[in-house]
Amino acid sequence: MAENETIQHNDGRIELNEEALREIESSSLYNDDLAPVPVAKRNWTTYNYAALWISMAHCIPTYMMASGLIAAGMNWWQALITILLGNVIVLAPILLNSHPGTKYGIPFPVFARAAYGTFGSNLPALMRAIVACGWFGIQAWIGGQALQTFFAAFIPGWATLLGGPIGGHTPTEWLSFMLFWGLNILIIYRGMNVLRHFENWAAPFVLIMTAILLAWIIYQAGGVGFLLNEPGKFQTFGEFFPIFIPSLTAMIGFWATLSLNMPDFTRFGKSQREQAVGQTVALPTTMVVFAAMGILITSAAVVVFPNMNPADAWDPVKLVGQFSQPLVVAISMFTIVVATLSVNIAANVVSPANDFANAFPKWISFRTGGLITGILGILMMPWKLLADPSGYIFSWLLGYSGGLGSIAGVLIADYWIVRQKNLNLGDLYRTKGEYSGWNWRAVLATLLGCFFAWIGLIIPTLRPLYDYAWFIGFGVAFVVHWALMVVWPPVKNLTTEDTENTE
Repeated sequence: MAENETIQHNDGRIELNEEALREIESSSLYNDDLAPVPVAKRNWTTYNYAALWISMAHCIPTYMMASGLIAAGMNWWQALITILLGNVIVLAPILLNSHPGTKYGIPFPVFARAAYGTFGSNLPALMRAIVACGWFGIQAWIGGQALQTFFAAFIPGWATLLGGPIGGHTPTEWLSFMLFWGLNILIIYRGMNVLRHFENWAAPFVLIMTAILLAWIIYQAGGVGFLLNEPGKFQTFGEFFPIFIPSLTAMIGFWATLSLNMPDFTRFGKSQREQAVGQTVALPTTMVVFAAMGILITSAAVVVFPNMNPADAWDPVKLVGQFSQPLVVAISMFTIVVATLSVNIAANVVSPANDFANAFPKWISFRTGGLITGILGILMMPWKLLADPSGYIFSWLLGYSGGLGSIAGVLIADYWIVRQKNLNLGDLYRTKGEYSGWNWRAVLATLLGCFFAWIGLIIPTLRPLYDYAWFIGFGVAFVVHWALMVVWPPVKNLTTEDTENTE
């Protein structure tokens, strides 16, 4: 590290001095949204990170997560254990990749420049961004369905007000979807500080309102219903294991996205302890508690609404639609809208906005990147991704986990083992410096990780590798990158000002 251009504080956090910061501002790799956050502005506390994860975890896909596992044959406690174990495992790469954000104040795509090169970082950034666009669309569609139910409670004939179905959905459904889509874009245009305040109050609000719904529906049902007594299809471990492994991998895949781009948030952290404690306390607990709430509410709902399709009882939007009191529907739908907004903006807009900005820093800002995310989210047709819960878990979540696991393996091996947590902060923003161009080693490691994670889709006898997609991708990429960096290390520049690393 060029120590003469950085300031290291007693808590280990590092920032550029004013002279170095002025020098990199003219670089084509720099813009204000990607710039390292000054230590004075790193003000996120333990509560901010806990609230962030609570807000992201108490979303509709979490609520519905157990439904796919139970539909696959698990009973309720097997489903919850699988969810808990998956989130404990994914917490490890989340915390490992959070460290450089807090230490250097840099977002994910800038952190990726150290391993992949200043230009090569676009590979992991855009891979992460495309997945986020799909997630953005899924959450926006769910939020739109909530608005649709909200309007239907107050406007007679709302569902057919603008005519019959178009593309399988009524015009008012499409209108509600676009209204919710617009709310997301509006908030992201207000910036990260507004997002922090929104997450702070959304976290407790949604949990409290869900707890009230749980208490009410259990009271109405006179108990928790039938699901807790369902034995499940698997009587032996041998029967359970083949469905457990792909399910566990899918649970890891659920937050494999955030395991890469947590520096987008931890760059604002007051200390490593604040961000680590907030995340560790909030992520696994909220995921399990909210999924358990989904099981209990669904189980009781089947008793309270015997004429309701049991499959629809897992969907809180359709469940609330069974209520006859407009005020109850309005409060419930507002809760769902808040929950969906909080996770969608934090988990699915912040990262791709930075990722697209990283590709063209001088032309794409954070706001423009957010708009690109929203447009691609529509083009990926989320209504089709959500049409089949089992396909959602075993195709969407399981499939992309292998690619993101490969990226995580490269980043963690590079930062923690190869570079020993030491980065040249200024050179992350220079076109001529230690990290310029492509690092072919990281790219090859990522491609090999993806190849072995996904080869089971092509060769049936290797299907077990696909069931372990995240683990295979992570392990292969980790070992390959580490080995290549040891055997063929990049040639380091003697200076970072006038020598270009062509490695």
